[in-house]
Amino acid sequence: MNEPSTLHERIARMTFASVYPLYLAKVEKKGRTREELHRVIAWLTGFDDQKLQEQIDTEATFESFFDDAQLNPNANLITGVICGYRIEDIENQLTRKVRYLDKLVDELAKGRKMEKILRG
Repeated sequence: MNEPSTLHERIARMTFASVYPLYLAKVEKKGRTREELHRVIAWLTGFDDQKLQEQIDTEATFESFFDDAQLNPNANLITGVICGYRIEDIENQLTRKVRYLDKLVDELAKGRKMEKILRG
């Protein structure tokens, strides 16, 4: 997939702290919990609650957020369309990782079972 480089640059500079409250509001509005959101993020990134809070407190960009993460080996099983892009066709690795996270949050908000979300 050939996405504009400005999109990748914008995503790389965006802070996780600016998006996290949106993720939380989205899942809570649909009856899911903060703990479930953290479980999904931990599965993808390897971050425990303390490390996740550090990422928020330091206003880590998505670039540094995913540089610090230990991406789950099953992350490549996350497929489908998010924000108009087919995840498996996204060539930029950082953008793909951010879309992985977006997709997991969407699945959580849509009520998908945790076992299915965590793929494996």
